Formats: sequence, C-alpha cells, structure tokens
Amino acid sequence: MLKIVAGDVSEDRAVLHLEGQVVGPWVAELERVCQPITSRELHLDLSTVSFVGREGVELLARLHGGRTRFLNCSRFVAEQLKSAEGRVDGIRPGEDHP
Repeated sequence: MLKIVAGDVSEDRAVLHLEGQVVGPWVAELERVCQPITSRELHLDLSTVSFVGREGVELLARLHGGRTRFLNCSRFVAEQLKSAEGRVDGIRPGEDHP
C-alpha cells in the first residue's frame, strides 16, 4: 500500500509525502497523481517509503531531475534507486536530491 499526502502546494511547487511501498498498482496511482503537477516543481518526500519495486524505480527514474526533487530518501531506498535498471544517479540517503 502507498499513502500519498499533499504537503505544501503552491502555483510554483508541490510537495507530496509518500508512505509505504511504491509497488504494483500504487505505481500507476503515483504517476496519475504526479502527472498534473509536472508543470510545477515537484518534491517527493520519500522518508517513510519502505520499498520501491522495479516499476516504481522506473517511474522515479523518469520523474527524477528537471523539476522533480527527492527529499529524505532512506539508505535502503537510495540503494534500490542506484542499483536497479533505469538507474537514478546521485542519490545519497537523507539528502535532498534535485
């Protein structure tokens, strides 16, 4: 299960707090939620994400960079993003990632 909570939302940026696992049908739901936000700066707070499946890694790789930043990524999730196909470079645990 994945819980998506909108945080600070303005005309210029939106923060989404993710909680749980980015797997299965929740990947499509996250993509659906993020789609209209891509015209703004998007910050994804990954501090309470416990696991990211292959499809989730692929989605996060597509979103990474440009106008999307990852916040508070755990060491485990950072390793999943770095070591998976569709690799996301430059991720360090606990740092904000542009």
